[in-house]
Amino acid sequence: MPRSALFDVASLDLDHVVADIEAIREHNPQRYEFEQLSWICHMDVEAGDVAGVLEIPEDVWWGRGHCPGRPLMPGVLMLECAAQLCSWFVHQVYDSSQKAGRIFGFGGIDDVKYRGIILPPARLVVIGKRVEVRPRRAVFDTQGYLADDLSRMVFEARITGMWV
Repeated sequence: MPRSALFDVASLDLDHVVADIEAIREHNPQRYEFEQLSWICHMDVEAGDVAGVLEIPEDVWWGRGHCPGRPLMPGVLMLECAAQLCSWFVHQVYDSSQKAGRIFGFGGIDDVKYRGIILPPARLVVIGKRVEVRPRRAVFDTQGYLADDLSRMVFEARITGMWV
């Protein structure tokens, strides 16, 4: 049984843009196929909440080879999307100027559960809730939903990040 939503997903305005792809690129180093966020649609620093959207086109790069005929989004890419969301949030709340030349990357993944599939085209909504943010590491609970049915969780995981 999935946990409850980390916060009210249905109240999100998925078309609201807090940060577009260019603003995400200012802090996240992933490019091309590995950019797993299209925009950030919500951020509440005080509550520790963040939400982003990944537009998955019909002809997505992994669709040809990951289960031909039934192109399921790889679970590792769902987690990568969540990690990129958390990394972006850390850059917003922590003075990273002391970390020049370093990125905020994966430190661990715990309690992963896949609860549904994603077939292109789709819009993946990923939400994160800060558990702790410290100078050396951050921990977030994350969940993913399909935009056309925000009651349907497709994954959940605890993401730990650290400066590398």
